[in-house]
Amino acid sequence: MAKKKQTNQFKSGDMAVYPAHGVGQIESVEQRKIGDNEQAFYVLRILDSSMVIMIPTSKSEAVGLRNIIPASEVVKVYDILRNKKVVITSQPWNQRYRDYMEKIKTGSVYEIAGVLRDLYLLSEDKDLSFGERKMLDTAKSLLVKELAIADKVQETHIEKMVAEIFV
Repeated sequence: MAKKKQTNQFKSGDMAVYPAHGVGQIESVEQRKIGDNEQAFYVLRILDSSMVIMIPTSKSEAVGLRNIIPASEVVKVYDILRNKKVVITSQPWNQRYRDYMEKIKTGSVYEIAGVLRDLYLLSEDKDLSFGERKMLDTAKSLLVKELAIADKVQETHIEKMVAEIFV
């Protein structure tokens, strides 16, 4: 059986998104011996936290490591944020929190945009729980960082654009 060819091949200096942690830069691709096996790893430094994560190159797709979205996709993210005709189901905050956390963990910029939009809309009707406020901040931070890199603009510009959508 033929081995599936990996579509995400990163090299040192590339920017990548690691689900729930955000944008990072590939510092190197290193060979490490684990037991009797030699394995290649991406060494990724997360920009916001400086956390260093080692991801086996063979598992990078499985863990959701992906490229930054192309600039042409940024408008789709803004469209998701602007779509205020969504129904937010009434459910306990802890269930909503679990659902939103699952979406953030996918690493999909579109899912994260949906979470941010939903939490902003929800905050207009009621006070968010501490966990929901923290999640709103996390979703915003993840989104702003990736959109700024994709669009090659300052993060403050993206923050302003997002704020204008929700005013």
